[in-house]
Amino acid sequence: MDHRRIGDILLERGLVTSVDLERAARYQDEIGALFGQALLRLGALSEDMLLSVLSEQLDLPVLKPDHLPQSAQLYHQAARSLGLSVDWLLLHDTVLWFEAGPEDEPTEGAEPVSPEGERERPLFVFSRAPLDPALHETLSRNASGPVQVVLGPNRLLDSALAALRSAGRVQSRDDMDDAQRLREMAEEAPVIDFVNGVFEDALQRRASDIHIEPFESHFQIRFRVDGVLHQMQTLPRVRFDAVASRIKLLSNMDIAERRLPQDGRQSVRFAGQDIDLRVSSLPGAWGESLVLRLLRKQQELPSLQGLGLEGHAMNVFQQLIAEPNGVILVTGPTGSGKSTTLYRGLELVNDGERKIITIEDPVEYDMAGITQVQARSEIGYTFAKGLRAILRQDPDVIMIGEIRDGETASISAQAALTGHLVLSTLHTNSALAAIERLIDLGVEPFLVSSALRGLMGQRLVRRLCEHCARPANAEDVALGERMLADARADGASGLPVQGHWRTADGCHHCGGQGFAGRVAVFEAARITPALRSAINERADAAGLLAAARQDGYLTLLEDGLIKASQGITSISEVLRVLGAGQARQQVQA
Repeated sequence: MDHRRIGDILLERGLVTSVDLERAARYQDEIGALFGQALLRLGALSEDMLLSVLSEQLDLPVLKPDHLPQSAQLYHQAARSLGLSVDWLLLHDTVLWFEAGPEDEPTEGAEPVSPEGERERPLFVFSRAPLDPALHETLSRNASGPVQVVLGPNRLLDSALAALRSAGRVQSRDDMDDAQRLREMAEEAPVIDFVNGVFEDALQRRASDIHIEPFESHFQIRFRVDGVLHQMQTLPRVRFDAVASRIKLLSNMDIAERRLPQDGRQSVRFAGQDIDLRVSSLPGAWGESLVLRLLRKQQELPSLQGLGLEGHAMNVFQQLIAEPNGVILVTGPTGSGKSTTLYRGLELVNDGERKIITIEDPVEYDMAGITQVQARSEIGYTFAKGLRAILRQDPDVIMIGEIRDGETASISAQAALTGHLVLSTLHTNSALAAIERLIDLGVEPFLVSSALRGLMGQRLVRRLCEHCARPANAEDVALGERMLADARADGASGLPVQGHWRTADGCHHCGGQGFAGRVAVFEAARITPALRSAINERADAAGLLAAARQDGYLTLLEDGLIKASQGITSISEVLRVLGAGQARQQVQA
């Protein structure tokens, strides 16, 4: 196989020009096609010429028209033998067939070839993306015999796919019957009871998500509790379709659509709790993987102390929320508690004397006295468009669920400079990294330094179970004390000299995990004159940190060490969430 790029080979042979390659590269970015397909669509070379070069480069044969099966039944038969659906093949622009044998000749009274025997034959693969890793992984897992990928003209593949699709329509009558069967199964009492039991168990265990994942012979159910997935049940694969159909019915999804990903939602009530259910389906080789997000509607917002705010971060947060205008950003990955922190801030400023409007996706908490708007990108109602509309509503305080683009960032900064208090979130690894992110989004440094009032970063760590917590072992204590000492040497202030380090072994109260609930670790920075000057000078990360240190700034890791030294969480949990590499770097500094 020639590992050079196809464009380089074509250029070397004089089959295309450098201008052709540049045009094709731009066109490829626009349409998302393979590079060779882009060259063909631009008319830079003939398909026969491209196939000849690809065949030589990849060491793959070119399919002759008379070698392509004329019966779509052979495609169906191969897919069925490999446990793959026609929809899956169409989604991957692929047809498959097994090498014909003598037993394939129609003979009266002959027994059909068994799937096991058929899978031993050579398998031919004709695909629009012949090197697709996902395609090859699935085929290598399902096929027992040799696999031969072939190249061929687009017209041949289009013809084969049309035959496969047409045969699929004939089969759709059976699919309709199958959908009705699934609907009836989903409405049977045992299935309803089982799914209800899964929901009730998840709520009792405080799960935020339910994962239902099918495999060849079984499917598994996992709960995400306190940010960590736990295996709950493994069940026979034969029960999966009814369970999946029940969940799709509950969430208003198309029960007959299994080829494309779907999203659904519904408000339901289980175990006396009102739940906003968000469901996502993802078609896989063995069926649809389902992830269910459970949003509790009556959830009370924790206090500032309950969030985990204390010391320097608490002081900064209270001062920022009291500002009359400016941008306040909370940073962190999805599921790190950013929205909860912002909602708590909104409650503090919701005094009845100010107009407060939010634009969110989704609206996670119902807030009395606050106008909450749902962004809907599918109809073009983005955060930026919603923000422009909000500014015409005479607001005092605005919360934006997330700053995702330069337009939203610029409008937010301008709104802050015209007297509005703007709260929002960004996906960055640290609070100070939000400064560079805003600049990358196109906001000028002087505008960033003028509009920003403060930055907060956060992560969630698990709380130790109070029923089984015990003193940490000597190794963990030594590690914690060493990390505190090195943090002080790095300029961190206000750190404890010694700690009350703990761990936990697990008990029946915490389900054997050693943890129960979560608490946030924070870092918080005011935009002081020193930090504003560093922003305007485009200081690097070290320069921004040095400027923030002058105001008592502590990193996420340092706040995590404080909470571990207080016995709230363990040193191992802090390293799990914040990264052992980051910790080692600080210890060795």
